Amino acid sequence: MPETTFTDLRNHAKTWFDLVESGQTVRVLRNGKPIAEIHPIPAQLPSWKQRPARPLAIGGKEISRLILDERGD
Repeated sequence: MPETTFTDLRNHAKTWFDLVESGQTVRVLRNGKPIAEIHPIPAQLPSWKQRPARPLAIGGKEISRLILDERGD
């Protein structure tokens, strides 16, 4: 696990947060003692993306098919 001082974290935050974003945990030290660990948050999909999509239907027939049939396609 990479370690950095608080001062170095403050001065080079982008570098350290790029490591966290890539999946690594970074330990932060102050006066040589660990005070924090910064770790990535697991990606979560919104609830509406977790459900499988179903086509819209009227009377058991998909709306897209009704539109295409109406157009004559």
